Amino acid sequence: MIFLISKSLETAETLNAILKAIDEGIHVVDADGITIFYNSVAASLDGLTTDEVHHHHVLDAFPSLTKETSTLLKVIETGKPIYNEHQSYTNRKGKQIDTVNSTLPIWLNEELIGAVEVAKDFSKIKVLSEQLIDLQKKMKVKKKTNKEQPFAAYHFTDIITDDSELKEIKCQCNQASQTNSPIMLYGETGTGKEMFVQAIHNSSRRASNPFVVQNCAAIPGPLLEGILFGTTKGSFTGAIDRPGVFELADGGTLFLDELNSMPVELQAKLLRVVQEGVVERIGSHVSRSVDVRIISALNERPDVCMETGKLRRDLFYRLNVVYFELPPLRERKRDIAFLVKHFVDYFNHTFGKKVRGFTSEAESFIHHYSWPGNVRELKHAIEHCMNFAEDYSLIDSSLLPKHITNYDENGPTVKKELSNIPSLRQALGVYEKQIIEMALQHTSGNILQAAKILGVPRQTLQYKIKQK
Repeated sequence: MIFLISKSLETAETLNAILKAIDEGIHVVDADGITIFYNSVAASLDGLTTDEVHHHHVLDAFPSLTKETSTLLKVIETGKPIYNEHQSYTNRKGKQIDTVNSTLPIWLNEELIGAVEVAKDFSKIKVLSEQLIDLQKKMKVKKKTNKEQPFAAYHFTDIITDDSELKEIKCQCNQASQTNSPIMLYGETGTGKEMFVQAIHNSSRRASNPFVVQNCAAIPGPLLEGILFGTTKGSFTGAIDRPGVFELADGGTLFLDELNSMPVELQAKLLRVVQEGVVERIGSHVSRSVDVRIISALNERPDVCMETGKLRRDLFYRLNVVYFELPPLRERKRDIAFLVKHFVDYFNHTFGKKVRGFTSEAESFIHHYSWPGNVRELKHAIEHCMNFAEDYSLIDSSLLPKHITNYDENGPTVKKELSNIPSLRQALGVYEKQIIEMALQHTSGNILQAAKILGVPRQTLQYKIKQK
């Protein structure tokens, strides 16, 4: 019995240590709503100390809550979990906090004994996202008054290529830019998807209207919904009237990057907006008509995204009216040398240098490498070299990043230094010395017998022994 109690205490202490180490806010209450665990992360979010909450009832520790608004008490009452609920509030220190909470009932032998709430802090992400939306909103106002161009820097002339397939894609993208059809692009990371999207916008009739970008992987689903469609004051705690990116992009182009990272349940709401051309802010029943051309991008193949459940088929068929697949750099060997020269010229101008280019050995390493990061990785590799290159010099392989010179297409290898590899004559000499020593040990130093074992004349063996 003593052993079982000891083990039970040890388990409880271990669990307590684990919960304290987790970097998410954790609040656990018993069936009466009394706090039995409240970690330091949760306390930091609420602007409290753990002692102000621990062993206190939820409503005593948080007077602004009620039995109806407390998710912990609601879960205790219903026994049903609440997932991914967005909460925005000002803590006791006056700091604006945005969290996404999941509150779960705790059952033991079919008896509800409490509830646990896990809060993920997305305050910084939300602030940055809202700052971006506000900036885009200001740009839209400025555009109306000052006729300034929206932020889409690239044109088709900025897309450098010597590859026939990519030249054809550029031509087709230019043609497609003249309509309002949705466009979908697939390409690996670094293939230049956003450059093509900006070029399409700048060649379209919408060029003087807003160009808005939203990365679907950068923001968690509960926050992304508000950023896409907007929010209404009172729709959740701390919510304010704010337009979403669809409203900001009205009349222009909305680029949804990494669409396959958007939660599937949110994709269903996006489909309705795409089909009907109307958007409703969260918490509002007022429909707002929007005229937006959607260009989406995937970093995984569409068929793979649909098979793995990352992309709804109905949304794919709706947005995949015009489809382009950007080939990776490893399949555009002609472009490698072409782009190397371009980037050397670019960084010569940017850095104020006069580097002539690369040696043939360095070019061989560059051409042989697989470039998983595509054009972006190539550009960064050239920039790395240009930081150390001298004027009027040719960049040799010693200045290339090590992962490029160590690359082996059959798998990772470690490149040995040439100075550690002996010459063939040295290697044979060492081996010969070892064989002679073995033969002499076997014959107890008898040179004649050792010579017979080695198959050489006695004089030859004597000569070699002296040389050693």
